[in-house]
Amino acid sequence: MRSSKSRSRNKNRNNRPSGGNIINRVFDSSGPDGKVRGTPQQIIEKYNQLHRDAFLSGDRVDAENFAQHAEHYTRLLAEAQREVDAKREEQEEENRRRQAERDRERAERLKAQEEASNDPAQADQPDTDDGDSGLVDTPEEKPRRERKPRGPRKPRQAQGEMPEASEAAE
Repeated sequence: MRSSKSRSRNKNRNNRPSGGNIINRVFDSSGPDGKVRGTPQQIIEKYNQLHRDAFLSGDRVDAENFAQHAEHYTRLLAEAQREVDAKREEQEEENRRRQAERDRERAERLKAQEEASNDPAQADQPDTDDGDSGLVDTPEEKPRRERKPRGPRKPRQAQGEMPEASEAAE
Protein backbone atom coordinates (compact mmCIF):
# COMPACT_ATOMS: atom_id res chain seq x y z
CA MET A 1 0.00 0.00 0.00
CA ARG A 2 1.33 3.45 -0.91
CA SER A 3 1.80 6.13 1.63
CA SER A 4 -0.02 9.43 1.27
CA LYS A 5 3.34 11.23 1.00
CA SER A 6 4.35 9.44 -2.19
CA ARG A 7 0.91 10.00 -3.68
CA SER A 8 1.13 13.74 -3.08
CA ARG A 9 4.61 13.83 -4.63
CA ASN A 10 3.33 12.06 -7.74
CA LYS A 11 0.40 14.41 -7.94
CA ASN A 12 2.70 17.43 -8.12
CA ARG A 13 4.73 15.89 -10.93
CA ASN A 14 1.66 15.72 -13.15
CA ASN A 15 0.96 19.43 -12.77
CA ARG A 16 4.07 20.56 -14.59
CA PRO A 17 3.47 22.81 -17.57
CA SER A 18 3.41 20.78 -20.76
CA GLY A 19 4.97 22.90 -23.45
CA GLY A 20 2.36 25.61 -23.72
CA ASN A 21 3.31 29.11 -24.70
CA ILE A 22 7.10 29.10 -24.54
CA ILE A 23 7.33 32.70 -25.68
CA ASN A 24 5.81 34.03 -22.43
CA ARG A 25 6.88 31.20 -20.15
CA VAL A 26 9.38 31.96 -17.38
CA PHE A 27 12.54 29.82 -17.37
CA ASP A 28 15.28 29.29 -14.81
CA SER A 29 18.56 29.09 -16.67
CA SER A 30 21.59 27.79 -14.80
CA GLY A 31 24.45 29.53 -16.52
CA PRO A 32 28.14 29.65 -15.57
CA ASP A 33 27.59 32.85 -13.61
CA GLY A 34 24.58 31.61 -11.62
CA LYS A 35 20.87 31.45 -12.35
CA VAL A 36 19.19 33.67 -14.88
CA ARG A 37 15.39 33.82 -14.63
CA GLY A 38 12.89 35.22 -17.14
CA THR A 39 11.20 34.73 -20.47
CA PRO A 40 13.40 33.51 -23.33
CA GLN A 41 13.73 37.06 -24.67
CA GLN A 42 14.84 38.38 -21.28
CA ILE A 43 17.31 35.50 -20.85
CA ILE A 44 18.76 36.15 -24.33
CA GLU A 45 19.26 39.82 -23.49
CA LYS A 46 20.90 38.96 -20.14
CA TYR A 47 23.30 36.41 -21.70
CA ASN A 48 24.16 38.85 -24.52
CA GLN A 49 24.99 41.49 -21.89
CA LEU A 50 27.11 38.98 -19.95
CA HIS A 51 28.82 38.00 -23.24
CA ARG A 52 29.71 41.66 -23.97
CA ASP A 53 30.98 42.20 -20.41
CA ALA A 54 33.14 39.04 -20.52
CA PHE A 55 34.47 39.93 -23.96
CA LEU A 56 35.39 43.46 -22.86
CA SER A 57 37.13 42.13 -19.75
CA GLY A 58 39.19 39.79 -21.96
CA ASP A 59 37.70 36.46 -20.76
CA ARG A 60 37.16 34.71 -24.09
CA VAL A 61 36.06 31.38 -22.55
CA ASP A 62 33.25 32.95 -20.49
CA ALA A 63 32.30 35.18 -23.42
CA GLU A 64 31.91 32.12 -25.67
CA ASN A 65 29.97 30.27 -22.98
CA PHE A 66 27.53 33.17 -22.57
CA ALA A 67 27.18 33.46 -26.35
CA GLN A 68 26.28 29.76 -26.58
CA HIS A 69 23.69 30.13 -23.83
CA ALA A 70 22.17 33.12 -25.65
CA GLU A 71 22.17 31.16 -28.92
CA HIS A 72 20.37 28.23 -27.24
CA TYR A 73 17.55 30.46 -26.05
CA THR A 74 17.48 32.26 -29.40
CA ARG A 75 16.89 28.92 -31.15
CA LEU A 76 14.28 27.94 -28.57
CA LEU A 77 12.46 31.26 -29.09
CA ALA A 78 12.69 31.01 -32.89
CA GLU A 79 11.19 27.49 -32.86
CA ALA A 80 8.36 28.61 -30.58
CA GLN A 81 7.71 31.60 -32.84
CA ARG A 82 7.58 29.34 -35.92
CA GLU A 83 5.00 27.14 -34.15
CA VAL A 84 2.91 30.16 -33.18
CA ASP A 85 3.07 31.49 -36.74
CA ALA A 86 2.12 28.09 -38.16
CA LYS A 87 -0.86 27.87 -35.79
CA ARG A 88 -1.92 31.40 -36.68
CA GLU A 89 -1.64 30.68 -40.41
CA GLU A 90 -3.63 27.45 -39.98
CA GLN A 91 -6.32 29.31 -38.04
CA GLU A 92 -6.47 32.09 -40.64
CA GLU A 93 -6.80 29.50 -43.42
CA GLU A 94 -9.63 27.82 -41.51
CA ASN A 95 -11.34 31.21 -41.05
CA ARG A 96 -10.95 31.98 -44.77
CA ARG A 97 -12.44 28.59 -45.65
CA ARG A 98 -15.40 29.14 -43.31
CA GLN A 99 -15.98 32.65 -44.67
CA ALA A 100 -15.88 31.36 -48.26
CA GLU A 101 -18.44 28.68 -47.31
CA ARG A 102 -20.72 31.30 -45.69
CA ASP A 103 -20.37 33.57 -48.74
CA ARG A 104 -21.21 30.69 -51.08
CA GLU A 105 -24.30 29.75 -49.03
CA ARG A 106 -25.41 33.39 -48.90
CA ALA A 107 -25.02 33.70 -52.69
CA GLU A 108 -27.07 30.51 -53.21
CA ARG A 109 -29.84 31.83 -50.94
CA LEU A 110 -29.92 35.17 -52.74
CA LYS A 111 -29.98 33.43 -56.12
CA ALA A 112 -32.86 31.20 -55.01
CA GLN A 113 -34.79 34.21 -53.68
CA GLU A 114 -34.18 36.11 -56.90
CA GLU A 115 -35.33 33.19 -59.03
CA ALA A 116 -38.44 32.77 -56.89
CA SER A 117 -39.34 36.46 -57.18
CA ASN A 118 -38.80 36.50 -60.97
CA ASP A 119 -40.69 33.28 -61.74
CA PRO A 120 -44.45 34.00 -62.07
CA ALA A 121 -45.30 30.31 -61.67
CA GLN A 122 -43.65 30.31 -58.25
CA ALA A 123 -45.38 33.49 -57.09
CA ASP A 124 -48.23 33.16 -54.60
CA GLN A 125 -51.56 33.09 -56.38
CA PRO A 126 -54.84 33.96 -54.66
CA ASP A 127 -57.37 31.15 -54.31
CA THR A 128 -60.35 31.77 -56.57
CA ASP A 129 -62.52 28.77 -55.70
CA ASP A 130 -63.66 30.09 -52.30
CA GLY A 131 -65.44 33.10 -53.76
CA ASP A 132 -63.08 35.57 -52.14
CA SER A 133 -62.39 38.45 -54.49
CA GLY A 134 -59.33 39.54 -52.54
CA LEU A 135 -60.93 42.88 -51.75
CA VAL A 136 -61.34 44.22 -48.25
CA ASP A 137 -64.83 43.98 -46.78
CA THR A 138 -66.31 47.27 -45.66
CA PRO A 139 -68.70 47.48 -42.70
CA GLU A 140 -71.64 48.28 -45.01
CA GLU A 141 -71.16 45.05 -46.94
CA LYS A 142 -70.93 42.78 -43.91
CA PRO A 143 -74.20 41.25 -42.78
CA ARG A 144 -75.13 42.29 -39.25
CA ARG A 145 -75.30 39.64 -36.63
CA GLU A 146 -78.47 39.63 -34.70
CA ARG A 147 -78.00 40.00 -31.01
CA LYS A 148 -79.72 37.83 -28.53
CA PRO A 149 -82.10 39.91 -26.40
CA ARG A 150 -81.02 40.39 -22.83
CA GLY A 151 -83.04 39.52 -19.83
CA PRO A 152 -84.00 42.10 -17.24
CA ARG A 153 -81.21 43.36 -15.00
CA LYS A 154 -81.17 42.87 -11.31
CA PRO A 155 -81.53 46.09 -9.32
CA ARG A 156 -78.33 47.34 -7.75
CA GLN A 157 -78.01 47.51 -4.03
CA ALA A 158 -77.03 50.78 -2.45
CA GLN A 159 -73.85 50.70 -0.43
CA GLY A 160 -74.41 49.85 3.17
CA GLU A 161 -77.73 48.09 2.55
CA MET A 162 -78.01 44.46 3.40
CA PRO A 163 -79.95 42.15 1.12
CA GLU A 164 -83.28 41.34 2.49
CA ALA A 165 -82.97 37.72 3.36
CA SER A 166 -86.50 37.54 4.71
CA GLU A 167 -88.03 38.41 1.31
CA ALA A 168 -85.93 35.81 -0.45
CA ALA A 169 -86.97 33.15 2.03
CA GLU A 170 -90.70 33.85 1.53
